Amino acid sequence: MTRQQVLDLYFLDARCKLIDLAAFLDRVDRAPGEADFRLAAFRQALRELERPGPQRAKQVLLAFSDPTTQPIAKATTKAACGAWPGKATGDPG
Repeated sequence: MTRQQVLDLYFLDARCKLIDLAAFLDRVDRAPGEADFRLAAFRQALRELERPGPQRAKQVLLAFSDPTTQPIAKATTKAACGAWPGKATGDPG
């Protein structure tokens, strides 16, 4: 597809998702309390969107991923939380 065709096909969907993300961040900013590692990972992922090049999706996924290579001996929770709770690379707020 040409760039124009990609824009014609996907722009409105991407626009909607961007507005959803802005609304999420507005809710987080208005809520009392401290943020945790998930918001730091989210902000890092957002910074990846500003970088040029075709690897943005990969870099966004890596912003949320556990970079360690050794398996843990035992799971500490029963569910995934969507971001690695280790040392965050993004700023907390």
